[in-house]
Amino acid sequence: MNTSGAIVPSGIEATFVEPELQSRMDAAKEVLVERGIDVMIVTGPENIYYLTGQQTPGYYTYQALLVPVDSEPLFIVRQLELNNLVANSFVRNIYPYLDNADPVTVTVDLIRDLGWQGKRIAIDERGWFLPIAIYKALVANLGQLNDAAGVVESLRTVKSPSELEKLRISASYVDAGMRAGMGMVAKDISENYVVSEMMGKAIKAGSEYVGMEPLMASGPRCGIPHGTWRRRVIEDGDPVFLEMAASHDRYHAALMRSAWIGQPSDTARRMMDCCLEGLQAALDALKPGNSCAQVHDACQTVIDRFGYTENFKKRTGYSVGISFAPDWGEGNVLSLYTGVEQEIVPGMVFHMPPALRIYGKFTVGVSETAIVTDQGCEALSELPRDLFVVE
Repeated sequence: MNTSGAIVPSGIEATFVEPELQSRMDAAKEVLVERGIDVMIVTGPENIYYLTGQQTPGYYTYQALLVPVDSEPLFIVRQLELNNLVANSFVRNIYPYLDNADPVTVTVDLIRDLGWQGKRIAIDERGWFLPIAIYKALVANLGQLNDAAGVVESLRTVKSPSELEKLRISASYVDAGMRAGMGMVAKDISENYVVSEMMGKAIKAGSEYVGMEPLMASGPRCGIPHGTWRRRVIEDGDPVFLEMAASHDRYHAALMRSAWIGQPSDTARRMMDCCLEGLQAALDALKPGNSCAQVHDACQTVIDRFGYTENFKKRTGYSVGISFAPDWGEGNVLSLYTGVEQEIVPGMVFHMPPALRIYGKFTVGVSETAIVTDQGCEALSELPRDLFVVE
């Protein structure tokens, strides 16, 4: 079918103009040709959004974009999402299915009707939103499926000018939220109040729903990675850890800051100094010609010199851009870490969050979302990086 079954005009809520989306689709087809793939099945919401502009929180139901190298793409989608798809994209060949239909059968029948059984079909076998049962059913009906992992991700690594503008706007939302959250940190204030202020101000500034909830914890709770708010009331002498993201047209920027109620210990201050210096070293190394590993090594060298090697066993940063839950990053696209030898080029964007902790006691850390430029990088936050001390 075409979009005649919809009752909304095509592309009325599209976040990119049709020529940009078409150029992405053309680029993806070029990669498919290079890899000897005839048809690619795309199920991940980030990759679908990148290629078509389609976005919905309803990606928990089956959706599949079929990209043949020699013709227009086709989209299999739940009937409820039909008008959403038409409004957000310019896709013309749409095949909606009802809730009592088997979407795998719809997919297999369409492929057979189009005479594609003998073609080399590939799917991203490592996609987060490709259930094992769906994958097994597709293989049982279609035979061997090749792996399309990295086809779209390789294109998402470097952002276009319009994508970079969305990330800058998103960063302004993060600044609004983090500024409000830090301003709320005080003795006798609940963690919930701080997060409410953080997210409320970011949303008021313009943010949409985000790919992952804020990370916020106080006291000994903040000495555990990825701690979230749990109604605890902040006490005198507490460390407070805050990290959040905001979204503009699904493009996410993130930010981490640390606070302390009263005077922090000498150890905490030294760890914070290490994080600040490590972040600056990474930012200085984030420039064209260096590798992702070199950026990580610049930060790691500072960590090692301060003597905190055992406290820092993670990557220095990760790509950011398009995200849907459960993550605000693009760590599956590119990471700043040992052994990642991909060259840094202008238009890449990374969130770099060096943090150090003593488990069960406290965490301190600081981060920036930064765009790689021709000469170096552009850090997007305007907020101070120092440990925020509340007397």
